Amino acid sequence: MRQVTRLAVSNWLMRKKFRRDNTHTDGDTLYLHNNPIAQIDSDGNVLIRSAGWETNTTKERLNGVPGVRINQKNWQWYLNGQTWVNSHQWTYIGKWSPENGGMIIQ
Repeated sequence: MRQVTRLAVSNWLMRKKFRRDNTHTDGDTLYLHNNPIAQIDSDGNVLIRSAGWETNTTKERLNGVPGVRINQKNWQWYLNGQTWVNSHQWTYIGKWSPENGGMIIQ
């Protein structure tokens, strides 16, 4: 995992602002090229999407999110082993619970 991904995701999960190169977070949402690709809503729900950009960089940033594993075969994206048909739409991953040491996948 690239250092920018590690730093951006860790700051995002701590709800802190961070900016480096093409990636930034306002604490609630993680952005790549100003496109929101991951967010934690007010209920602690973690949502991800490709924002229509199924690139290696988007995949790498999203793979930095705990509980997310995206791979690709024949131009098709797979999220945690399942075909991810609507990657451009928000997809629920689980709940973020910092008190329990991380995300709880549901």
